[in-house]
Amino acid sequence: MIVAYVIIFILALLLPIGYFMFVRNKQNEPWLFFLYLCVCVTTLGWLLLALSRNVFFALCANKIAYLGQVFIPLCMFMIISKLCGFHYRRAVIFSLIGVSILMFSMVLTTGYLDWYYASVTLEYADGAAKLVKKYGFLHPIYLVYILGYFSAMITVIAISLRRNKEGSQKLAGLMMAVVMGNIGIWIIEKFIPLNFEFLSVSYLMSETVFFFVYVLLQDYIHVRDIPPPVIVEEKGPVIVVDTMSRAEKIQTILTRVPQGTTLSARQMDVLEGILDGKSRKEMAADLHLSENTVKMHTSSLYRVLDVSSRDEIYSIFKS
Repeated sequence: MIVAYVIIFILALLLPIGYFMFVRNKQNEPWLFFLYLCVCVTTLGWLLLALSRNVFFALCANKIAYLGQVFIPLCMFMIISKLCGFHYRRAVIFSLIGVSILMFSMVLTTGYLDWYYASVTLEYADGAAKLVKKYGFLHPIYLVYILGYFSAMITVIAISLRRNKEGSQKLAGLMMAVVMGNIGIWIIEKFIPLNFEFLSVSYLMSETVFFFVYVLLQDYIHVRDIPPPVIVEEKGPVIVVDTMSRAEKIQTILTRVPQGTTLSARQMDVLEGILDGKSRKEMAADLHLSENTVKMHTSSLYRVLDVSSRDEIYSIFKS
């Protein structure tokens, strides 16, 4: 049993390494990293709990596991929201973080007060320790907390499915499967006594799915995140000078993208190459792709922007 926890913890450590190796825009994907960090902390706590030889050490290990567990639903909710095209104000995000901190503070009362756990004993199965808990009056709040996040995830996915948008619907079914899988395992563990934390496996599977989703479909850009270009009216003769940076040109061009539609990472690469004046062959060499693949991404970019040539793209930010 302990060997299984060790293996799961090692696997949990490997995913952050993959994050740093393969996720390009790390500054735009903080919740993915936080999820990996939380799962590492949680699996470490479960491993230490399995190794416990007294109740005090087991309660400390359990608190470590909870430190990750209370934030995992928040991370999953934010990741699913972004993949489905939802964004929230900072006040909302900070409020959610505050609720998670409050939940963890309730867990910290264990061992000192009987509010969260009325009593605990330590048992052993297959060489691994397990806490046998009698819940206190505060524990149902955690159940409401978890169910609330699961409900919020399902709601976000359902809205994404109803929108019937290409960028969001591609992922909605996969996200629904991830959420329902976690719900199923969580319910089983709550109502069927088990000697192993199968949620650790569920968490690993979930973050692995998120990892491959981000690697394959990373850098999606939503039009709502792009500020509209500032138009300054000037009197007198107008002298046209190309003083716009590439970032400003991209922002101007992306105003042509229909609401709810996104550009993939490759479409963005092609757009940047076009703005740099590169040929298809040069872009293929830079991106390590074939010219036919670059041509395919160029055609899809033209369809999204409703243009038929490079010149029409140039005319967008020159007009």
